[in-house]
Amino acid sequence: MRYLLFILSCVLFISSCGQPTAENTAGETKNLKRYDLRGKVVSVDRAAKKAEIDHEEIPGFMPRMTMSFPVKEDWVWEDLKPGVEIQATLVVDNAADEPYWLEKVAIVAAANPDDPAPPPVVPDATGKDVPPISFTNQDGKKIKLTDFKGKALAITFIYRECPLPDACIKMSRQFSDVALKLNDDEELKDKVRLLSISFDPERDSPAKLREYGIGYLGNPAKPDFTIWQLAVGGEKETREVADFFNLKYSVNEQNKAEINHNLVTAVISPDGKVDKMMPGNRWAADDLLLQLKLAVSE
Repeated sequence: MRYLLFILSCVLFISSCGQPTAENTAGETKNLKRYDLRGKVVSVDRAAKKAEIDHEEIPGFMPRMTMSFPVKEDWVWEDLKPGVEIQATLVVDNAADEPYWLEKVAIVAAANPDDPAPPPVVPDATGKDVPPISFTNQDGKKIKLTDFKGKALAITFIYRECPLPDACIKMSRQFSDVALKLNDDEELKDKVRLLSISFDPERDSPAKLREYGIGYLGNPAKPDFTIWQLAVGGEKETREVADFFNLKYSVNEQNKAEINHNLVTAVISPDGKVDKMMPGNRWAADDLLLQLKLAVSE
């Protein structure tokens, strides 16, 4: 009997040695997390292997919103079409080069032929004068978009509690990176300004935006918002600027933490006209810096 128990123990030991751990399976790390996701496909970019999904709330992680997700499984592209409903696993790994993606995508409902056609694409604001809309910045000071005339200005839109690393978090990281680079550029630092506008006036007070911005600037002892400012307006001003720049966002009235939005960044020339629109998140800090330099030179 003792001999039999010894043999069984050896077998179990050898078997356990051959089992991969959660950390080394397919390159997984301790930072990797998975969430169930359900939603409707809005658009697909097969070449980039990305799909824009209007997804339901992910309790404890992310409110309902429309976002573009990388999809690594090649087989899905024959069936992944606008209008179909899917369920999938959202994989999040903040330590990875690509911090999130979808896997195990399954079609749960075909597109409804009775769904209304998507709205026509609204022409962008390129070439138009920015409107004199008023906001309050992180220091409680009233500012207008037209106050920046004479300088090249980049504007983006965020909300402070956005959880996705490739959405508002990425926009704020890019803007803070550009601000820090401009601080060291004696030629450009007085010719360029950056402005992040919140579309969550219910929760993003100037004081909270200041705290948020300080974090992205690296928590300096003496934070400097000369180049990069953050601002918030009332509901009227927020809607007005959103319409002008074709920013789409909607708030769930039953749960105002849920904001569904797209990503829009604009470069304004020193004469106060929109020089370039940069939708989405496929640009880096150096791309924005180049556009600002061109706006200054023009």
